[in-house]
Amino acid sequence: MDIGIAYDLVTDFAPAPGEPADRLAEYDSEETVAAIEAALGSAGHRPRRLGGGRHFLEGLLERPPDLVFNLAEGRGGRSREAQVPAACEMLGVPYTHSDALTMAVTLDKAAAKRLVRSAGVPTPDFDVLEAPGLSGLGFPVVVKPVHEGSSIGISAHSLVRRPQDLEGVVGDLLAQYRQPVLVEEFCPGEELTVGILGTGAGAHLLAVMEVAPQRRGLGEFLYSGEVKHDWEVEVTYHVPPRVVPELAARAAEVALGAYRALGCRDVARIDLRVDRDGEPSFLEANPLPGLHPVVSDLAMMARPVGVGYQELILRILACARERLRV
Repeated sequence: MDIGIAYDLVTDFAPAPGEPADRLAEYDSEETVAAIEAALGSAGHRPRRLGGGRHFLEGLLERPPDLVFNLAEGRGGRSREAQVPAACEMLGVPYTHSDALTMAVTLDKAAAKRLVRSAGVPTPDFDVLEAPGLSGLGFPVVVKPVHEGSSIGISAHSLVRRPQDLEGVVGDLLAQYRQPVLVEEFCPGEELTVGILGTGAGAHLLAVMEVAPQRRGLGEFLYSGEVKHDWEVEVTYHVPPRVVPELAARAAEVALGAYRALGCRDVARIDLRVDRDGEPSFLEANPLPGLHPVVSDLAMMARPVGVGYQELILRILACARERLRV
């Protein structure tokens, strides 16, 4: 197949004046794109780089591929991850990963939580604040921008223990990220992330991974951007997780419920945290999970279950081809 790769490199952008340093954290590296290109080529496909934004649109119009392998995060607004799927749908080009609606709704954490809750999936109680103020939630709480990925805006200051401290933290995030702020009750148990492949009733578990802090207790731990940057000293990854088998099985069940409720397709990573009652609870979904061959969560959880990087990419492609019947 002629497969066009849609992507946004971090080097394609420069932070706007006054933007926080982590504003570009969700964009990909050249190493990731090259690894996907190699994996697709190894199976006899003809990958070519389409990039993102205007370059992607120009390439799609000039010579439409048989299929787009979508990595592109987009730029601008809370529906930015929907840009490539929407363009592909408009021009009738098949593509991997979730559709435009799912991409948009999962980036808005509050919208995603409302949808999964309506489907009976547990998620921490939350508020959305558009101005500094108080919340009636039980403290401690976690405070984060409502429509960002890759732990953008999540730092050590995001764990707020006292109501009197909330207004200042919310005010800082509103000023820096210029979007509403999600406040949710803190879950003090294990941090789990679940990789899922497939679509609808055919969606199935890749693996459950525990993200265990090395330098602090769970009651002090957030999987923040700072932690991810220094992951080798901050956390240890466990596949399978060290939790009891019943809890791991329940985490997989919750994650699959969220995946299906949100309409995810082909692949996604679902982030959970064990709540105050010992229940794995939905935090957020990433239908464009990182695919760096070494350090992405999805690659790290695949290796211990015997799925190498090349096979992982080809499985994602196979899920899309089965769904599309191409």
